Amino acid sequence: MHPTVTVVIPFYNCPYIDQALSSVLNQTYEKLEIIVVDDGSTQHQHKLDPFRSRIVYLGKSNGGTASALNYGMQQASGKYIAWLSSDDYFHPDKITNQVAFMETHHLQFSFTDYHTTDEQNRITGYNSQSSFENEKALISSLLHYCPINGCTVMMLRNLAESLGWFNKQLPYTHDYDLWVRIALNGVRMAYLNQPLTHYRRHSGMGTVRHMDRITSEFDSIKAYYTPLLQHKIAGMSG
Repeated sequence: MHPTVTVVIPFYNCPYIDQALSSVLNQTYEKLEIIVVDDGSTQHQHKLDPFRSRIVYLGKSNGGTASALNYGMQQASGKYIAWLSSDDYFHPDKITNQVAFMETHHLQFSFTDYHTTDEQNRITGYNSQSSFENEKALISSLLHYCPINGCTVMMLRNLAESLGWFNKQLPYTHDYDLWVRIALNGVRMAYLNQPLTHYRRHSGMGTVRHMDRITSEFDSIKAYYTPLLQHKIAGMSG
């Protein structure tokens, strides 16, 4: 029996939301729950109208991506949860292939490769995910940068809950923070070597507009975790 997967889409004034939703509704996997969390948007809500009968719509005051993700995940009924940013989109087989990978290997967490695209959906970078020879190399990379694209991740809802969800006090590095906590808790971070997400880079994205603040926040949280990661890595073989 196929498990239900909940896809959580945080939405804040994003003009690409209809493409994100279409990509989920066009999945080859059928047991899907789609939760759109409107994080206080003032623009582009009309693009949700054609999809409202097939999604769970949750509105809230603006609180940032982590708070929107948490709100959606806490309402999720699926065994697995996946995060899709409203400006990105999934390959049609994303959920089918990743669920099979998770179920076959009894995983709590996995991530995949992805392609980078532009505003017109043209692929500007194929197979953009960094590769690692083993899990020790992956965890070692956390000492330097965030190696996992959040929109390629699928994880047990129970895992996210057990770790306290995303840290909503971190506007920009909530993803990095959760991946580190997952690694420190000894959860296998399995990689499916298939490009199943399209990650859109565009001038309006937060990564471009807030780079200085992102860098400052990352440096601070990385400094906090570095001793813990170094201790973890020292005890690993490989």
